[in-house]
Amino acid sequence: MPCISDEGDERIMVTVSNQEDIEIDRWQVLRSIGYGTHHKLPARIVSLIDEYVENAHQLIEPSYSYIIRDIEGVRRSCVYVEGSIVFESHVIARLLEQCEKIAVFLVTIGNRLEEMVLWLAEDGLVLQSAVLDAIGSVTAEKLAESVEDRMREEACAQGLCTSRRFSPGYCDWPIRQQKMVFRAMNGASIGVRLTKECLMLPRKSVSGIIGIGPFDMEDYNPCKTCNKCDCLGRRHDTSP
Repeated sequence: MPCISDEGDERIMVTVSNQEDIEIDRWQVLRSIGYGTHHKLPARIVSLIDEYVENAHQLIEPSYSYIIRDIEGVRRSCVYVEGSIVFESHVIARLLEQCEKIAVFLVTIGNRLEEMVLWLAEDGLVLQSAVLDAIGSVTAEKLAESVEDRMREEACAQGLCTSRRFSPGYCDWPIRQQKMVFRAMNGASIGVRLTKECLMLPRKSVSGIIGIGPFDMEDYNPCKTCNKCDCLGRRHDTSP
């Protein structure tokens, strides 16, 4: 990974394909299909998930790309990033107000798993389709977490700190801002494209931003002051 604080051209681009060994957690898959920790699990479901988790790697083609850009300023609910990029959100502005740089990232597991999900559904194997779809969602999120961890480790090694990861569509950050995220990526879309509704294809993809700043900057978590407890994106770690 390149040095975050390199002088000169700060638009550092990294693209990696097929180099991630992603561990898929059974309980995360179960939660994705509606099972809680208090549920008694049918043996058939457990067996099916274990079988699909074990073999899912054949359908997963993980890739990620990110670019590091300078933050030019934060004013009210707007974050101005080099390259005429403007992110509009009160939460994102609060998140990045102490940051000097921003990592804009995109990850995907490709479309092979999604094609198999559709094939299973069309063949009437609804449960199998739902389980494989959940595995895809969990894997894409794990890949995004991996990129976040890499950014945090690299920043820490340079005496810097990273913010929490956020994606368009969460909190007050409109999904239409995906267009700005893709513009910031400067063409490194790793085969992911946007629909007119700003949804990503392949669907098992995650985009977002991570702020980079001084080591002593505040770890801002909007979930601590949000009353929407049923939010699917709620960060469970709400400690100060």
